[in-house]
Amino acid sequence: MKIRLSIFSSALLAAACLFLCAVASAQSASGQSAPSKEPALVPGLDERFLDTSADPCVNFFQYSCGNFPKYYPIPNDRSSFGAGTLLVEHNQYVLHELLEQAAAGGADRTPNQQKTGDYYGACMDTAAIEHKGLQPFQPDLDRIAALKSKSELTSLLAHYQLTNVNAFFGVGEQQDFHDASKQIAAADQAGLGLPERDYYFRTGEAPEKTRQQYVQHITNTMKLLGDSDQDATKDAHNIMQLETALAKVSMDITSRREPKNVYHMMPLAELDKLNPALDWTELLSESDFPSVTEINVTNPDFFKGMNAVLDSTDLATIKAYLRWQLIASAENTVLPKAFDDEMFDFNGRKLRGQPEQQARWKRCVQATDRALGEALGQVYVEKEFPPSSKAATLQMVRDIESAMDQDLERLDWMSAETKARAKAKLHAVADKIGYPDRWRDYSLLIVKRDDAYGNAERGVVFENKRQIEKIGKPVDRGEWGMTPPTVNAYYNPSMNDINFPAGILQSPFYDPKASDATNYGDIGGVVGHELTHGFDDEGRQFDGNGNLSDWWTAEDAKKFEEKADCTVKEYDSFVAIDDVHVNGKLTLGENTADNGGLRLAFIAFLADAKKKNVDLHQKQNGYTTIQQFFLGHSQGWCGSTRPEQLRLQVQTDPHSPREFRVNGVVQNMPEFGEAFGCKVGQPMRPQKICRVW
Repeated sequence: MKIRLSIFSSALLAAACLFLCAVASAQSASGQSAPSKEPALVPGLDERFLDTSADPCVNFFQYSCGNFPKYYPIPNDRSSFGAGTLLVEHNQYVLHELLEQAAAGGADRTPNQQKTGDYYGACMDTAAIEHKGLQPFQPDLDRIAALKSKSELTSLLAHYQLTNVNAFFGVGEQQDFHDASKQIAAADQAGLGLPERDYYFRTGEAPEKTRQQYVQHITNTMKLLGDSDQDATKDAHNIMQLETALAKVSMDITSRREPKNVYHMMPLAELDKLNPALDWTELLSESDFPSVTEINVTNPDFFKGMNAVLDSTDLATIKAYLRWQLIASAENTVLPKAFDDEMFDFNGRKLRGQPEQQARWKRCVQATDRALGEALGQVYVEKEFPPSSKAATLQMVRDIESAMDQDLERLDWMSAETKARAKAKLHAVADKIGYPDRWRDYSLLIVKRDDAYGNAERGVVFENKRQIEKIGKPVDRGEWGMTPPTVNAYYNPSMNDINFPAGILQSPFYDPKASDATNYGDIGGVVGHELTHGFDDEGRQFDGNGNLSDWWTAEDAKKFEEKADCTVKEYDSFVAIDDVHVNGKLTLGENTADNGGLRLAFIAFLADAKKKNVDLHQKQNGYTTIQQFFLGHSQGWCGSTRPEQLRLQVQTDPHSPREFRVNGVVQNMPEFGEAFGCKVGQPMRPQKICRVW
């Protein structure tokens, strides 16, 4: 698991994306060849995927998507595969073509083409990476070996912060929750190698097996670093003991969803008292922070506990842990093959059930997008995102915002006072479509064709310093948290903006050839989803300026919590795999956004249909206009997931599995039951429904 210094400014963003916002890379080199032709996109509504033997009133996901796996089974290089993945594959192909052209060289390359082409070319040069072996890591390995006392840790960990090594903790910047116009310093918990703190403590056969596999994974890595079998085994168990101690004082993933739980401003001197094992003034200075006198310590108990862990752990174990974290935190594409394969074996094969590693070209496309996303994205937008797509999306966004305005007015449980404040926040939402108005400047980033490791390290240091430099400066509200080719979308509560990268504004989510009903059900639901995030259990705590501010009356807040509790219990009842249920509390924000978002899209769709004099009951290809709306929504989630990935998702991801992002929503909309003739009491039309928005 990797931690970026910028993680704090997007801590809530990670729980306000359409899909999982970030997944640690877990692939390795495999086939080098790209597909001979561009992967085809599927339409917004594809009748091939329908399983008409299923009853839509019993399981609408099966009815609308049951045949998808027959046409698109999960490839061996994926842990899941769906309609959205087809678009990801398409975008990767487009980026690959652009990068191959840039990598071919030529005097006419722009500075950005030089950087993206050489970054990609160096990543693809596996012979050079293999020839260098661990040489690029040796200065850090030597520095760890030379540690003579724990007092020397401050300087080393400061260096690790700049290079994204996930040891012990993370420091970075964020918008101040109480004054969103300010950028402040923050310190957060980190240092774990398993996906989430509860992986260290869950009981049962499956969790215990994962822990055993993890210890063996560390053992194998330490052997590759040169340890004897005996030393590697000893180090692995000691590292596991250290990480377990860190996990004990870490906040669990569900508690971290509550904004007040991760906001504790304190003088820097107080952090020194809380965690005297490190010199925090020196650490921040060596991490290139500007002079700061106070800092948000997201979890004070963690830093107090981490101090105890440092005091009680012998230096030899700490040094072994630092070596492990150095390798485990590295961009996998720059690792020698033996290390890369080992990382994939645990993170990909064992944790996610992925049989094979992704092709090298895919991984290098992804790595280049992470490091130089706006340089690459600028060219991508010119090729793939016409002005007509931006205009159509913007119009739909405005229609759905208008629908929310109307819906707020009609709410019977909210007072006029809170409604007025909710509308003020709604009207302040900034709409970002496609790409930023001002492109990022990469002129100071050095990229060399023969230095894959150096490129990756310079890339993360460049980005981390860019983030650090924001501290004490005015907030740039035009900045994006995703690159233009990304197939995703997000809401940022501190910015109070909704963001739709160009990458997602294509079929099947937005299909220019599909009916309006289909597009409103699909991309309209996406727009409504992100807009609703501004009013989910987290987003509702921020005002229109992005400040953590209680703008609710006590009575309205109580009513909201009662409605939200209904959704929590509803999703708690869904069984994801074996005996593992969906975590209704962890997924509350996303479930609220799924449900509220589709309802907003439906309201906007009806208004649009009325304006165009559309007959809602007229059938096209056997389905009424309203049925097309719900089918369009559902087919955006078509796909399947490997059991291992499903278990990982339910335990770490604030998004529900795809089946429940369909069935869990339509069963709360009586309009769906009416459209498909469902009887009250059937699974998709229960007597009791949950509705927050």
